Amino acid sequence: MNVLGIETSCDETAAAVVTGEGAVLSSVVASQAELHARFGGVVPEVASRRHLELVSPVVRAALEDASIGLDDLDRVGVTQGPGLVGALLVGLSAAKAIAWARGLPLVPVDHLQGHVASLYLEPDPLEPPFTCLLASGGHTLVLSVSNRKGFDVLGSTLDDAAGEAFDKGARLLGLGYPGGVEIDRLAGEGDPEAFRFPVARVPGLDFSFSGLKTALLYAVRELSEEELAARRADLAASYQRAIVTALVGRLRAGAERTGDRTVAVVGGVAANSELRAALPDARFAPLSLATDNAAMIASAARFVRPLASPDYLALDAYSSASI
Repeated sequence: MNVLGIETSCDETAAAVVTGEGAVLSSVVASQAELHARFGGVVPEVASRRHLELVSPVVRAALEDASIGLDDLDRVGVTQGPGLVGALLVGLSAAKAIAWARGLPLVPVDHLQGHVASLYLEPDPLEPPFTCLLASGGHTLVLSVSNRKGFDVLGSTLDDAAGEAFDKGARLLGLGYPGGVEIDRLAGEGDPEAFRFPVARVPGLDFSFSGLKTALLYAVRELSEEELAARRADLAASYQRAIVTALVGRLRAGAERTGDRTVAVVGGVAANSELRAALPDARFAPLSLATDNAAMIASAARFVRPLASPDYLALDAYSSASI
């Protein structure tokens, strides 16, 4: 079985081909990070228009890299949500067109399930059960994964996601976009003990990063321009340490609750160097599959019941996760 995956939930236009066994035959990602950098974040309308320009050539490139044609496909998987609705509709429309034209079944995939399914790909697929931290720009969750068809949510963020906290923190520090990469780079030059930033203690396994963001704002305001320039690396390191401490603590607590011996981390924040160092025993999504990509969508599509043609033509996108 060959599965074509399409992902357009935010600012990456991606397509990939994955086999039924989980081998990644191709994975093409066209990032819009440089396009949105001037705005300090993703502009939904700009993202949607760029997806329109990129989706066809990206799909074509994925098929060429996999050395197959449309006739060799057995199903099409596409991100249905959550994400930016305008962006999602571009990928969903492209997937519908390809599937309908070829009489193929279509699989609507939840973006969050896609991130978890990145762990099921070769060469080293992970077998459930495990407790998983999903940390990205839009979501931060602790999940109990008992099988490859889904998961149970143990905890989620009450306000900002971890990736969003990184982006907003980078903006306060005068760094570039995407913020997580910039803070991670600068933090390597600073002292993570220089500033004491709060780690929110909320009930259960939920997260909160709004207080941390406010604490950084006040710390920056108290410094002159010269002091800020001198201590920017310390601020970045201390801020990153607080985020990582919260993530690691909740993941460990979640594993204690489930009794799982295996913990895993997926999502864009999984690329953070300090988080990886703090969890040496965890299974991480490969760096190439940590941020949004279509291989994870194709992977998830292997375990979701497909919709037969033409039942999927009325399928719509959704912006928010139902957790």
